[in-house]
Amino acid sequence: MNDDRRIQTEAERAEDGAGKRDGRILRALHSDESESFLSPCAPAPGQRVKVRLRVEREFDVQAEVLVGNPPSRIAMAKACEDDLFAWFEAGFACGLETLHYRYLVHYAGSDVVLQRDGAHWADDPQLRDQGFGIVPGHGVPAWAQGAVQYQIFPDRFANGNPENDVLDGEYAYEGAHVRHVAQWDAPPASDDYRCFYGGDLQGVMSKLDYLQSLGVEAVYLNPIFISPSSHKYDTQHFGHVDPHLAVICDDVDHSLEEGSLNNGNALQYVRRTTSRRNLEASDDYFAELCREIHRRGMRIILDGVFNHSGSFNAWMDREGVYQRVGTARPGAYGNADSPFRNYFSFRDGSTTEYEAWWDFPTLPKLNYEHSEELCDCIIGIARRWALPPYSIDGWRLDVAADVGHSDTFNHAFWRRFRHELKQVNPELVIIAEHYGNPAPWLQGDQWDTVMNYDAFMDPLSYFLTGMEKHSDDRNDALYQDGAEFCRTMRKRMARFGWGQLLCAMNELSNHDHSRFLTRTNRMVGRTGTAGPAAAAEGVDKRVMREAVVVQMTWPGAPTIYYGDEAGQVGWTDPDCRRTYPWGAEDKGLIGLHRQLAQIRREHPSLRSGSFVLLGGGTGWIAFGRFLAHDRVAVACNNADEEQVIPLRLRELGMQDGRKVQIVLQTCEEGFVRAADLSRQAIGTVRDGMLNVALPPRSAIILA
Repeated sequence: MNDDRRIQTEAERAEDGAGKRDGRILRALHSDESESFLSPCAPAPGQRVKVRLRVEREFDVQAEVLVGNPPSRIAMAKACEDDLFAWFEAGFACGLETLHYRYLVHYAGSDVVLQRDGAHWADDPQLRDQGFGIVPGHGVPAWAQGAVQYQIFPDRFANGNPENDVLDGEYAYEGAHVRHVAQWDAPPASDDYRCFYGGDLQGVMSKLDYLQSLGVEAVYLNPIFISPSSHKYDTQHFGHVDPHLAVICDDVDHSLEEGSLNNGNALQYVRRTTSRRNLEASDDYFAELCREIHRRGMRIILDGVFNHSGSFNAWMDREGVYQRVGTARPGAYGNADSPFRNYFSFRDGSTTEYEAWWDFPTLPKLNYEHSEELCDCIIGIARRWALPPYSIDGWRLDVAADVGHSDTFNHAFWRRFRHELKQVNPELVIIAEHYGNPAPWLQGDQWDTVMNYDAFMDPLSYFLTGMEKHSDDRNDALYQDGAEFCRTMRKRMARFGWGQLLCAMNELSNHDHSRFLTRTNRMVGRTGTAGPAAAAEGVDKRVMREAVVVQMTWPGAPTIYYGDEAGQVGWTDPDCRRTYPWGAEDKGLIGLHRQLAQIRREHPSLRSGSFVLLGGGTGWIAFGRFLAHDRVAVACNNADEEQVIPLRLRELGMQDGRKVQIVLQTCEEGFVRAADLSRQAIGTVRDGMLNVALPPRSAIILA
């Protein structure tokens, strides 16, 4: 596209619609909650803080900071100037409670408000309070901010110990016998929950060299506690690692008889999952894995499924597993006198009909409000794994907003959870699975952050592919709409504090949604309707490479779903749970992930730097990250033809005359780094701008 076909920016539209007001001022202001603009970033109660506002020098302004509600108005003083900007400062003391602040800038007879979601005319009727925030005494773990994470579904990553594999017919689950899948690369069947491929913790241990070579800093494991399903979100025992994922040293050759569904007679399964020798050996092996991960300087995050248990759980024991071994405290199923009866909500005095999450009988919902003992038990379990010899570094909380039966209880539970876990380890990260606005839980007293669906996975998927994250729908209106992408991101990112945003789990795919590479084929479908082979048809690795570049440069913790980096495909659950393709990897895609992780290490702004949306239009987006001595710009052209992308690099602090270098660029064949190019400089900043011609379906990183 020619240079004169620039897409009109939001600031230019604001200028057009504001009469004589100069809309450029809306792009000339910047502040955030990073260390460059808020000092200290995580103040103690009563501590004095300094806030900074950056204004482009050509604009003669006065500024105030509005603190609290109702606001106190504090005049800001011009502290210094450089070649591009004037810097204004003000200070105030924190109290004990969360404190919000905004900037009020006076320019040419008009007032502008600057807050988390950007700059707005003060008289804009659409203006909503999205002030910057300080939560005295509460911070998020520094190690988690910007950490490269790797999610592993244990049964599908690597089989390091065939001796612990689930066997054909070992027991029954959901009305049929379980199956061992002998062909590692076979796509998941519709009854995947009772199919096992043999992946285990030994497999994870054997691949730690690979993960380190990829640049991984933290390993997130889907559930590893005893469970009869392959997904393990139906916990049988919260207190022990499943021997099928670790060590079986006490065994008996006695699978369930053909045609039988009575798991009380599944003697091999009963022995394997209740034998003290197996449980202790499996817990010990997990401790060994934790020690090795920590020895390598990496972290480990576990999946906490605390909203519900499983029907096999010892507290319920619907299957009679624990009745078979003669437990002293019988489960609640069929037993009105069970000490665990109040752990669940039984209907109308029944001993067999109980509340279940989404009415799945394998997932009995935990009834916290009626059992303080249950609350104590679950908190104790979470503490157990955070203590030595395991010393896990974080919990990912499954369906966290569903815990309990009211918002009041839910918030109270997570306040207690945070208080008790942070006493064990202040640097333990608490990440919630959450869809929608997480702000009520991100007030400094509950979660640290979330799996970032709303402010990362969803908008990026729609912009690059037009696809809903399950591949259940295609939205052509959002496809390639860079302006809408920017508006959505600006609004949704404003729900986070800065530290919370930096440790948000930014994923392209995970165990609940179609793999991103499959979404690039822009086909609506599931494995049951389109078939597993269609998940690989028509995929566009150019778009996948664009997505990975954004993931590895956007604010947050880029989280790689195992196999995505190797080119794995898959429709939504269960097809997204295919095995890692050892021996058939896409080496080029793995190389891109490695290079981007290396670039993150070379450019600290990509981990902790301030963030600026440089613009978006039809088929393109651009953004940047900056610290005082490191500035990086990123642009994507997702259109079908070459486009010239206008980059307003002044907003990143790049001065006129600066020669801008290519750090990495994706292309039809893969990607190139600066060292591979005969000409590393792509151009020179003039009038604060640089126009960059990008091929279709490509991305570029500049510094």
